[in-house]
Amino acid sequence: MTLSNAEEQLMQLLWKKEKAFMKDLIDAYPDPKPATTTIATLLKRMQDKNFVDYVQYGRSREYFPLVKKKVYFSKQVNGMIKNFFNDSAAQFASFFTKETDLSQEELENLKKLIDERLKEERK
Repeated sequence: MTLSNAEEQLMQLLWKKEKAFMKDLIDAYPDPKPATTTIATLLKRMQDKNFVDYVQYGRSREYFPLVKKKVYFSKQVNGMIKNFFNDSAAQFASFFTKETDLSQEELENLKKLIDERLKEERK
């Protein structure tokens, strides 16, 4: 299951905070702040999708993520590779390295990461 753009924006804030009350989440938004009802609706949807849960403290709820950012991002990237790059990581890498303004140093770092991964795979 995926998140809408608004849900994803809220999830980013929750991942950053690790756990937060609704007031903390609203305060983390830039101005103009969203309405409390908007955030409540998003949190309810995200809870229904099993992305967040909460602990009840009196009348307040402290929300926390159920899905790790790395896991979500990995699924998103894999879906993008499948849907936009014919399920080819090589096509994705080619597009990424050509269409982004990576410096020589960043390209060298990517090459080093790939070389290290290849070395691990050979073991």
